[in-house]
Amino acid sequence: MPTSARRSASPRVARAWAVKVLSLYTGAGGFDLGLQKAGFTIKGCVENDIDARKTIQNATSWPLLDVPGRNPGNILEVEPEGILDRFGLARREVSLLAGGPPCQPFSKASLWVAGSTPRMLDPRARTLHAYFKVLEATLPDAMLLENVQGITYAPRVEKTREEAVDLLDAELARINERHGTSYRAQVLRIDAANYGVPQRRARIFVFASREGDQIEVPRATHAEQPDADQERFVNCWDALGGLDAPEFDEMLLPTGSWANLLPSVPEGKNYQWHTPRGGGEPLFGWRTKYWSFLLKLAKDRPSWTIQASPGPATGPFHWRSRKLGVQEMARLQTIPDSHKIDGSYLSGRRQLGNAVPAAIGELLGLEIRRQLYGKRVRKKLHLIPELRDDCPAPEEVAAVSDQYQHLRGDHQPHAGTGKGPEARRRKRREQAEARNLAAAQVRFEAERMREETTPPLPYAA
Repeated sequence: MPTSARRSASPRVARAWAVKVLSLYTGAGGFDLGLQKAGFTIKGCVENDIDARKTIQNATSWPLLDVPGRNPGNILEVEPEGILDRFGLARREVSLLAGGPPCQPFSKASLWVAGSTPRMLDPRARTLHAYFKVLEATLPDAMLLENVQGITYAPRVEKTREEAVDLLDAELARINERHGTSYRAQVLRIDAANYGVPQRRARIFVFASREGDQIEVPRATHAEQPDADQERFVNCWDALGGLDAPEFDEMLLPTGSWANLLPSVPEGKNYQWHTPRGGGEPLFGWRTKYWSFLLKLAKDRPSWTIQASPGPATGPFHWRSRKLGVQEMARLQTIPDSHKIDGSYLSGRRQLGNAVPAAIGELLGLEIRRQLYGKRVRKKLHLIPELRDDCPAPEEVAAVSDQYQHLRGDHQPHAGTGKGPEARRRKRREQAEARNLAAAQVRFEAERMREETTPPLPYAA
């Protein structure tokens, strides 16, 4: 799969009509808000989560797929042609098929918890197959698929299961052979902070166009140490300073056994502050916990990645030693305040943790219009926060609570890559996985065959 871009030798003539988006796995709509800001028209959304559907319905006028039954927007329960019919779209009419199938099967967080990610054997990965079914039915000008970096990782056990990277190439080759198209996957690696998003969020975007054109990712506009043509990183104070106050909802108080340790962690630090190599108390061994454990935002830096389903001690936490509010997380994702997120706090965090920063949708939308359609577009992103010059000093750090003093001691650091207890457990799990993969693959393929042969439910007229 090519990872470098080339400019199309013959840019196509810009269309006289609106560039149309069909959105799959829309979620809270961050990706599509950006595309809309870049001049695209959202012609249809497919989303299954109940609260995310309410967010779309209440905050936008985008058409939303309804399928009768328990799961009204389940892409697995309707034929792709039914999706096009529902939105009044014809084959080759859609400009861009956009979306991010669930990333949990390929995520780093899943790797930490389980030791090895389930990837294509995870039932949630079936949505990746569904994406390509819709692609074949639609044959859009281009596709843009977002996911975590793990989607491009090679399999741990060679030739024992279908990996996402193999599926991407195989599905595009199959579609090309059937329809005379020239889709060719191009991997775009983007860290959102490099383009003005107040969050370090590294993601993969897979782009392919029907005519085989590719696009170039523009040079970073922001940097930690900017040159003459760049600005500094947009930081947390730029995004959240207008919301900062010493009083906050009690719902945002941290919970769990480590909650009272958080005030003793300085801004921009994590649990490693309380190790022999940090500056606090020797409560833990160096690198013996996961990175986001007790991780706290710093006002003068971008946020770390907002996670969808964190544990009670998983950051990033606010510099006031509390959880981030839904509006704050939305701002770190460059989602406008006017785009209200529906549902409970946990639902809002899940929707926002799974979202694409709206400004990255804007960036890619503008570049597609410029490079694929030959349009003259602006370079400045409208969805990124303005830089501020009034960032206050870091918050004062509290002393370690008495309840944690028993942890003081001579803690050994992590033994090194591949040598720690978790690595040994992971190796044993991988050995067991290798013994069971053949049977798992048979079950997975049988389930997929049943899905393909089971008549789908009719779609709503």
